[in-house]
Amino acid sequence: MNKHRIFSPSMLKFCISVVAAGGLLVGTMATALADEASIARGGRLYDKWWNENGAEKPADTHPAYPGKNYKGDATWRCKECHGWDMQGKDGAYSKGKHATGIKGVNGAAGKDPAAIAAIIRDDTHRYTPAMLTDADVADLANFVANGQIDMTQYIEYPSLKSKGDAAKGKVYFDTICAGCHGIDGKKVADADPIGTVAGNGVEMMMKVLNGQPKEPMPALRALDHQIVTDIVAHLQTLPR
Repeated sequence: MNKHRIFSPSMLKFCISVVAAGGLLVGTMATALADEASIARGGRLYDKWWNENGAEKPADTHPAYPGKNYKGDATWRCKECHGWDMQGKDGAYSKGKHATGIKGVNGAAGKDPAAIAAIIRDDTHRYTPAMLTDADVADLANFVANGQIDMTQYIEYPSLKSKGDAAKGKVYFDTICAGCHGIDGKKVADADPIGTVAGNGVEMMMKVLNGQPKEPMPALRALDHQIVTDIVAHLQTLPR
């Protein structure tokens, strides 16, 4: 036996396979995290795409918008027709001033993102490359295909109150969010106090999951969604 040999050939092969598997795992994790970033950005585009990508804000009303309460740029937001919960006429926008009678995009969950991208570009939706680049459309389609969650698991309907634990949410908020928003949610000078807008739980879920368009707010999508639900529950206790 060679006294200088540290590993036998079989042991060496085993070690190489472990390293290779570890590298594959790290690569898979990196890909998953990159995909989560794409999904989160797609969620922000779904919210208000011209803020997120810096494109020119539309001035006219979307030709396919059937509602009566909004005009101009608001009608070009995906959420305005399909809802914060992606359920359209069957969700939180089934009635009230945002109701349009348009179906949601929840039926597209799990579909081929390329097919969804084609719909975004079609004659009904009319999102041109000047509005949404191909990279924007890819992120938005990724969000629709792979980023939707069943809001009814986390939000009560029709009250739109979070089903989370507000006490746990306060701990998360105070350590993750309060640095920018303040303990009372009033620190951002050019935004409404969180307590005044937090009543819409599905909107708050979208904001916490994906971040705020154009702002350095972190997207917490990679965390357990129960944590996000708990944060939203705490937001709904903040002073108005």
